[in-house]
Amino acid sequence: MPEGHSIHRLARQFTDVFAGQRLRVSSPQGRFEAGARLLDSQVLRGARAHGKHLFLDFGDPGATDGDARRVLRVHLGLYGAFSFGGDETFRGASSIGAPRRMGETDTFEAPPDAPEHDDGPALAYAGPPEPVGQVRVRLVSDHGWADLRGPSACEVITPAEAAAVVDRLGPDPLGPEPGPERFLERVSGRGVALGQLLMDQAVLAGVGNIYRAESLFRQGLDPWLPGKRLGRPAGAALWEDLVTLMQDGVRDGKIITTRPEHRGALTEEGDPAPLWPDNAYYVYQRDGLDCRVCGAEVRRATMQGRSLFWCPRCQS
Repeated sequence: MPEGHSIHRLARQFTDVFAGQRLRVSSPQGRFEAGARLLDSQVLRGARAHGKHLFLDFGDPGATDGDARRVLRVHLGLYGAFSFGGDETFRGASSIGAPRRMGETDTFEAPPDAPEHDDGPALAYAGPPEPVGQVRVRLVSDHGWADLRGPSACEVITPAEAAAVVDRLGPDPLGPEPGPERFLERVSGRGVALGQLLMDQAVLAGVGNIYRAESLFRQGLDPWLPGKRLGRPAGAALWEDLVTLMQDGVRDGKIITTRPEHRGALTEEGDPAPLWPDNAYYVYQRDGLDCRVCGAEVRRATMQGRSLFWCPRCQS
């Protein structure tokens, strides 16, 4: 499932390529026809994210009545993905989510009679291609499109309903929170294991299995430590580290948590070791390998049905 940094990247991409434009909205698959009719020919005012939820705000710029506006709420879940494409002016040709890989692009072949430019034939764009697969929602502008497949949630709601969704979630390290106060409030009274609390979206929004494992390792925290025993200094440091890691994820488009001094310098063949994915993580999916810091064997366990990775020495 994409973690919070990917959803914030999605929101930025939608704002960059579609904001202020009147979009054609359809449901090629047919399962979202009623919702598509509500949004079709409306202006996309902007996009935002909170945790793993994406909100696309629709409504004519002059509209002041909140009820006249609509919000498309999307949660990608395990299988959802957006793919983007368009003409040579479209800056969002990529895919984000699963099962397609982030960065995968949609391209176009120029016809034989296309005019030549210095860098080759011009791209011919006559609108989006025929939908491929089960496209739940298609959004189209004059220069590009976005196709949504396989989300766990996709609905048209009011701005008030969107605000209620956010209110039910915990603070987002990538959001406007000025500090860790709300996070500390939701953790401090709980006897639940810290590793479980970090995956509870009502406690902390946007953190998934990778950020959970890596942030706890970087802060030397036992995943089974009860939340009420975390303490304010350690909790504030954990929050700030998550803010930094997730901001890096938005910038880089991938999760990299290792510090330079803890990465492998060379491969067995003597070549420079790739940073991602081979040297991106401290413990995530590294069970059975030596800890990059202390040399102990990285462990794996199951917590609330999800795999948990940790170093028993660094996090004791």
